[in-house]
Amino acid sequence: MVMRTTELVACTRNAIDWLGPAGVRGVVHRWMRLVAADAELAPYLLGIDRRRLATHLAAQLTPALGGPGRTIGSVGGVWRRLGLTTEQHWRVLDYLAAVLWRLDLPTDAIIGVQRVVRAERG
Repeated sequence: MVMRTTELVACTRNAIDWLGPAGVRGVVHRWMRLVAADAELAPYLLGIDRRRLATHLAAQLTPALGGPGRTIGSVGGVWRRLGLTTEQHWRVLDYLAAVLWRLDLPTDAIIGVQRVVRAERG
């Protein structure tokens, strides 16, 4: 069977294939920097162990991006516990989408990750 290049391009890849474990940590790092730079959201991070938060978010985003493991707790729950309003939570989601979009991830992967995070906002 002959495979054409157009068939190769159409091969599905999940987001974790694009990023890998180091890439997920990079996503979380950039995401948290954007949140910390937001004048309205930054106060919610005061007194928070950001390294621990980043490790927790990376562990939870890995399965959301199609990687191994299962979600242990909730990505959205982490932000909700900080006391964010619904609008602030949406802004956090927008920052995540911006980071993933900048990495040129497929749109469906970005939307899927946002749904996982948003689903935990109750």
